[in-house]
Amino acid sequence: MSKIIAKDKEIAVPGETLAKGMEVLPGIGTCRDGENIMANRLGLVMIEGRTIKLIPLSGRYIPKTGDTIICKVVDVSFNGWRLDTNSAYSAMLSMKDATSDFIARGANLTQYYDLGDYVVCKIVNVTSQKLIDVTMKGPGLRKLKGGRIIEVNPHKVPRIIGKQGSMVVMIKDATRCNIVVGQNGLIWIDGEPLNELLAIQTIRKIERESHLSGLTDKIKEFLEKNGGKLTG
Repeated sequence: MSKIIAKDKEIAVPGETLAKGMEVLPGIGTCRDGENIMANRLGLVMIEGRTIKLIPLSGRYIPKTGDTIICKVVDVSFNGWRLDTNSAYSAMLSMKDATSDFIARGANLTQYYDLGDYVVCKIVNVTSQKLIDVTMKGPGLRKLKGGRIIEVNPHKVPRIIGKQGSMVVMIKDATRCNIVVGQNGLIWIDGEPLNELLAIQTIRKIERESHLSGLTDKIKEFLEKNGGKLTG
């Protein structure tokens, strides 16, 4: 008879037995050893139906096709821009993926994106050699102006966003800030200084307490206690 031993959202250590029996399926971060499913890294247990997986608690961002990320322009060449993706690998933004404008040969590309600019872009391809292509064509993809950038653990991003965006929407509403969360762990926040500070404090709290149950209620209470204006 199959049995899940680990509890949802508790921390597991490498070698720990998470479940017994062949009816439970091993997910990311776990492996099967005979009839047992074992943890093969430190992580947060996630139980999804019959599957058990581990979300890493730390580690660099690993680029994936389809991810929306925030990047910094680190080089401008004659045919595009090189971007820091907050991972071990940089990305290339070509002229055709950067703008719908016609760019004449030899044009000064810094008029579009200059060194140090931050952009919201989408990964369209990751090769086996980890060469990354990104695009700026799509809803919400743009150069970021003003505001401030903070870095969080990329593995905590799903909790910061919340189910169908519920958590980040609550923070936006309460702080009256514009917020863009990159799946690579960079977050852009733009608002009044005190509101930006509250948004940052809230995001840091989620990052620290992402493994706790009832997190949404805790964050709602924190925002109300610290002057956030929640509606509804």
